[in-house]
Amino acid sequence: MELELPTINAQIKAIKETIFSDELDPYLLVSPCAYETAWLAMIPDTHQPSKPMFENCLNWILINQNQHGFWGDTDSQGKPTIECLVATLACILALNRWKVGTRMIEKGLAFIHSSQAEKLLKEVIIIKDHCPRWFAIVFPAMIELVQEVGLNIQLKQVLLSDVFRKRQQILETEQLVDDRDYPPLLSYHEALPSSHKIDEEVIVKNLCGAGSLFQSPSATASAFMYTGNEKCLSYLQYLAQRCPNGVPTTYPMDEELIKLWIINNVERLGLAEHFTSEIEQVLEQVYYKSYNTSEELSTKPGSLVALQQQLHRDSLAFRLLRMHGYKLLPRSMCWFLYDEKIKNVIENNHEYFSSVMYNVLRATDVTFREEYELQEAKSFSRKMLEKSILMGAGDARIISFRKL
Repeated sequence: MELELPTINAQIKAIKETIFSDELDPYLLVSPCAYETAWLAMIPDTHQPSKPMFENCLNWILINQNQHGFWGDTDSQGKPTIECLVATLACILALNRWKVGTRMIEKGLAFIHSSQAEKLLKEVIIIKDHCPRWFAIVFPAMIELVQEVGLNIQLKQVLLSDVFRKRQQILETEQLVDDRDYPPLLSYHEALPSSHKIDEEVIVKNLCGAGSLFQSPSATASAFMYTGNEKCLSYLQYLAQRCPNGVPTTYPMDEELIKLWIINNVERLGLAEHFTSEIEQVLEQVYYKSYNTSEELSTKPGSLVALQQQLHRDSLAFRLLRMHGYKLLPRSMCWFLYDEKIKNVIENNHEYFSSVMYNVLRATDVTFREEYELQEAKSFSRKMLEKSILMGAGDARIISFRKL
């Protein structure tokens, strides 16, 4: 049944007044991450330890379990991903911590023991023969934490042995903070075993100005419960206030990236003709704020999370602005090609940059003759994507946005 024109116009007006409103908080468009939200839900109130500090996070868990028993985002076909395995275990921990949601815990454990979960593990560990680094760090830790609180986890040993073996190899060979490994081990503070002792000084030294540990809500929540650091607490309180309906994968985020993502999806859905002036206004703001210059990038990203976000933003901006007639030099996106250290980081951690490299590859579609930098960017991004596809790898802590 087709919608009548007045109804369509009313919906367009409503979108203009929300998504394209200057008063809209862009974080409302970012999907909450079940895993990160669960870690905030585990924090006890400093004044009433028998209650959670962030009750909204616990409530989010209570109303967002999938009908099949898992928590977390699904793939394009509506099926759970390996991220759902760790998210479900974390949500089970949070519910068990506060003795609520008994039936939901049972359904979550049933999913972990289901043939669907077993298929996910087999696909990653046996069929693709590549266990992503993040999964090897986090999944064994969640299994151990769930078992420590007395909940029964029984998975086939053949599926677990390789993951635990890789986790041990990572713990023995990597430094807590290392330029080579992204994200660094310390950014998985919540998943590091008790045998991996960490001095409080090391944690404090690596806090950013706002008080987060590598912009990771889960690592910062764990660091706060371990140290009671006031800067961590301030960060977590502000995050929970800014994102009351579940927290994102990383915080803070590049707000220009969120705006560009909106435009990209409006155009992808074929709706751009209804929002011409709004799109042009956002692109003009982005262009004159960040890209109306012939100078090279003056400051490189200060962290690897920032690198991921900046490359994502610059590649989206380059394609969208050029398609709308703006003049941009290739170097506004290709600056990373001139920094061997950054290239090495991407190559050594390609599984965390696959979504970014996809956007870089798409941006090279708007290339003029003799723009050799873009040809090199196309070759580099294609190489990284082929490597990721071959190894069955994908972004673990990539930003997830709500569906329009």
